[in-house]
Amino acid sequence: MEKMREDLKEITDQHEKFKFVEGTNTNEPKVTHIRETSSTLEAQIIGRSDEKGEILASLIDRMTEDITVLPIYGIGGIGKTTLAKMVYNSSHFKEYAQVWVYVSQKFDWKAIGNSIISQLAEKEERKHTEMQMIHNSLEKILDNKKILIVLDDLWEGDESRLEILMDMLRVGKGGNVVVLVTKRDEGIAKKISTIQPYKLAPLTDEMCWSIIRQKSAFESRGNKEQLEHIGKDIALKCAGVALAAKSLGHMLKSMKFREWESVRDSDIWNVSSLKDASSAHVLASLKLSYSVMPSYLKLCFAYCAIFPKGHKIVKDDLIHQWVSLGFSNWQFSEKYISQRLGLSFLEHSKSPSTIKLYDEDITLLTMHDLVHDLARSVMDDEILVSGKGDSIEGSCYHYALLDDCSKPLGMESSKIRALRFVHCDKIKIHDVLFSSNKSLRVLDLSECSMHKLPDSIGVLKQLRYLNAPRVQDATIPNSITWLSKLMYLSLRGSPAILALPKSIGEIEHLVYLDLSDCSRIEKLPESSGRLKELVHLIFQIALALELINRAEGTIDSLINYICSNLSNMEHLDLSQNNMRSIPESICNLRKLHTLNLAKCVHLKEIPGSIGTMDSLKFVDINGCWIISKAPQLGSSALSLPHFGVQPGDGHSSSNLVLLQYMDPMVLKLSKLENVKSVEEAQRINLTGKKILEDLKLEWTPNAERFVDHKILMENLVPPSTLKKLEICGYSGVSFPAWLVLDQLPNLEHLVLRGMANLEEWTTSHSNGERHVLAQLEINDCPMLRMKPLPPKARNWMISNSANVLSSWEEFTGPHTNATSSFCAVPTTLYVENCNVPLYQWRLLQHLPSLTCLHINGSVDLTGSPEVILTSLLSEDSKARRQRLGRTAKMAEREQLATQKATSVVLQKNGITAALVRRINLPQTTCPVSL
Repeated sequence: MEKMREDLKEITDQHEKFKFVEGTNTNEPKVTHIRETSSTLEAQIIGRSDEKGEILASLIDRMTEDITVLPIYGIGGIGKTTLAKMVYNSSHFKEYAQVWVYVSQKFDWKAIGNSIISQLAEKEERKHTEMQMIHNSLEKILDNKKILIVLDDLWEGDESRLEILMDMLRVGKGGNVVVLVTKRDEGIAKKISTIQPYKLAPLTDEMCWSIIRQKSAFESRGNKEQLEHIGKDIALKCAGVALAAKSLGHMLKSMKFREWESVRDSDIWNVSSLKDASSAHVLASLKLSYSVMPSYLKLCFAYCAIFPKGHKIVKDDLIHQWVSLGFSNWQFSEKYISQRLGLSFLEHSKSPSTIKLYDEDITLLTMHDLVHDLARSVMDDEILVSGKGDSIEGSCYHYALLDDCSKPLGMESSKIRALRFVHCDKIKIHDVLFSSNKSLRVLDLSECSMHKLPDSIGVLKQLRYLNAPRVQDATIPNSITWLSKLMYLSLRGSPAILALPKSIGEIEHLVYLDLSDCSRIEKLPESSGRLKELVHLIFQIALALELINRAEGTIDSLINYICSNLSNMEHLDLSQNNMRSIPESICNLRKLHTLNLAKCVHLKEIPGSIGTMDSLKFVDINGCWIISKAPQLGSSALSLPHFGVQPGDGHSSSNLVLLQYMDPMVLKLSKLENVKSVEEAQRINLTGKKILEDLKLEWTPNAERFVDHKILMENLVPPSTLKKLEICGYSGVSFPAWLVLDQLPNLEHLVLRGMANLEEWTTSHSNGERHVLAQLEINDCPMLRMKPLPPKARNWMISNSANVLSSWEEFTGPHTNATSSFCAVPTTLYVENCNVPLYQWRLLQHLPSLTCLHINGSVDLTGSPEVILTSLLSEDSKARRQRLGRTAKMAEREQLATQKATSVVLQKNGITAALVRRINLPQTTCPVSL
C-alpha cells in the first residue's frame, strides 16, 4: 500500500508538471458511470424462483402457528440474502408488518430487539437496555399481529445466546410471526429452526453463464461466437455462486478476446487454502477482479476496510474521505463508486435502517461479507482493528477502527491517517485523545458520545475531514480554527450549540459545512465571510414548535448573510426550514448550482429572478405544498419533483437528459410529448434510479409528439423500488411489456388517467401468486380491458371507464382470483359516472371479497341482483361461517336473508347503493348520493 501511494504521488506530480489533459488509454479498463449503462435487467434475478416457491409453500402450511422460524443456509455469496429479499417482497406477505435486521458477526440480542421495536412501533421509542423492558415492548407489538422478520447474516453459535433470541421472538401470543434467518452454518440453522431448514443449492453453470452474459453486455459484442465457449468455461469456475458470476461478468465487459482467455487460464483458480471449494472459487474470482483494477481504484477499495462488516456507508461521506486522503477528487470518485457497484464490490443498501440516522434522500452503500474480507486482507498490515489482537508496538498502521475513545492514543499511533470509532455512544471522549496523532487526515466521531469536542482537536494540523455530530455542549472550542487544512466539517444534530467560534474564517480551505439541526445558531460570525472556498452549506432544521416564530426571522437573516458574503456557494441546502419566502438576494450567488428547499412546508414563493441565474441547475421543492407555482428556470436547469420536458431548439435534444445524474425519491414528468428521441429516455436510465418510489408520466392531451407514446414508454422502465405510479394522457392502444405487476413487486398505488385510446392491459404474466395493490385508480379510460384477470387491490376507484366494469368473460367457475394468496383480499369499490347497468358489471364476479360498493352518478340499478350476490356470498364467505362454528341451516338462513334484503336495496333505486358484508351482520345499508 505504501508503494502504491508513492507511485500515485509520482503520477500526480507528472500530471501537473506536463499539464496532461484527460483522455483515454486503450490498455486501461474503462470506468463507466452507472447511469450511463442502460441495463433493464439490473433488477432481474436469474434463478431462485423455484427456491422462493418452495420456501413460500413451507410457510403456507404453518400460517396458523404462533411462530415459525425457517433458516436459509449455504456458503457465502451463494444468494441467501437475495432469496430472503424475494420472500420478503412477496405479495404473500403484503398483509404482514415487516422487519429487516442485519445481524452480522457481532451478535447483540438487545440491538436486535431494539431494531424490531423501532421498525414496528407506531411512535419512536427510546432504546431499551434491560431484557424485561425489551420483552414487554415486544409483547405489546407482537400480540395478535402478523409479522415477518428477517434476521440476515446470523453468525452466533452459542446455544444459550440463541435461546435468548428465540425467547424474545416468542413473547407474542395469538398472532403469526414468521422469522427467516440467513446463515452459513447448517448446525446453527438446525438449533434455531421450528421447521426443516432450507439448504440453498448452488446455481447451475448455465445460470452463472447467464449472469456473466448479462453483466458483460455479451449480446452487444461483435465476437460473441468466439467468446461463448471461453465464457462458459469461466462460468464453471464460479462454482454456482452468484457473487462470483456478477464480479467476473462486469470485469469481462471491458476485456478483449485474449484477456478473456487470460481470465480462464489464470493460476489464481489453483491457489486456495480453503477447504470449501465453492468459497475458494468466490474469493479467487474477487481477487482476480481486484488484480485487474487500476492502482487508484485499488486504493479506494482497500480503504473501505476501515468500516465494520455490514456497515451502511454514506456515499458522499466516503467520497469526502477519499478526497481528504488524496486518493481521488470528487469527479472521479463518483466514477469509482459506479465501477465498484458494477463489480459487486459495493452494493446499494436496500434493507431498512435499524436506526433513523439518515435522511431519506442520501445514498447508502454496503459491502458483501466476502468482499469486506478481501479488503481487510489487502489492508492487513496497514489497518488497526480493535479486538483483532494486533500489537501496535513497532507497527506502521495508517488506518484504525477503534472501540474506546476514553483514553489518549499513544505515540505508536502517530502515523495513523484515518481514524474511526465504533460502539462508543456511551463512552466520553478523553480530553487529550488526539495529542499525539499529528498525521491524522480523517477523523470520524459519529459513533462517539459527544458531550464536548475536546480542545486537543486543535493539534491535528493535517486534518481534512471531521465528522463530529450531536455535540451536547453549547460551545465549540476555538482550537478548531487552528485546523487550517480542514475541508469537511459536520456538526449536524447539535441543537445545544449556540454559536460557531468567532474566528471560524481562519479555516480558509473549508469546502463543506453541515449545520443541520443546529437550531440555536442564529447567525454566522463575521469572519465566515473569509471562507472563500466554502461551496457546500447545509442548514437544514427540523424545528421544535417553541422555536418556530423566533427561527423565521433567524433564517431570513442567515440567508441574507450567506447571499451577501459567501458568493462562491455552489450547493445550498435550506430544506425543512420555516421560511415563507426566499429573498431576492439569492441571485447574488452567481455560482450556485444546487438549491435544496425540500419540505419547507411554509414556503409560499420563490423570486422570479431566480430564472436569470445561469449557474443554477437544480432546485428541489419536493414537499413545498403551498408554493403557487414552480420556479421558471433556464432550459439547462431543472426543478424537482415536478419536471416539465422542453423540446430544445433545432436539432438539439430536449432537457430530459438533465435527469441523467439525478436519483430522486419522487419524480413527476410532464409534457413528455417534447422528448425528441428514444435515446434521451435511455440516457436518463430510470431503472438505475434505485431510490425512486413515486413516478408520474404525463403527456399533454392532443399535443403533437416527436416520439410514439408506446415506443417512448418502453424506454421509461422504472426500478423495482417503485411504490406509486401515475400515467396520464398516454395515447397508445396497449401498454409496454414492463407494466405488469409481477415486475413491480413494491407497487402499492397505481393511477391510470385520461387514456381514451387504451384498449388492453396485461396485468400479470404469473399464474401463481398475485400482487396486491393498496389502491388502483382508473379514470377516463373508456376502452380499457384487462387480462387475464383483474389485479388485486384493496381499493378500486373507477370513473368514466365503463369497459373496466363490463368487459369480462361470464363467470362460471370458482373464484380462481381468490385462491392465489393466503386469504382473499377485502375490497372496496368506488364507481363514478359509468352508464353500464349494474347487472352487467361482471367485474364484481372477480372480486370475491367485496366489502363495500359506492356509486356516484346515475346508474341503472334495476334487473337481476345475482351478479352482486355472487360476490357477496362467495364460497369464501360460507367457509368463514363454517369455521366460526355455524351450522349449515344457519348459513342457509343467513344467505336467504341477505338475498332478500339485497334484492330490496337494489329495487329501491336512489336510496342506497352501498353494501357492506359482515360475518355476523349479513347486510348493512348506508345512504349515498346518487
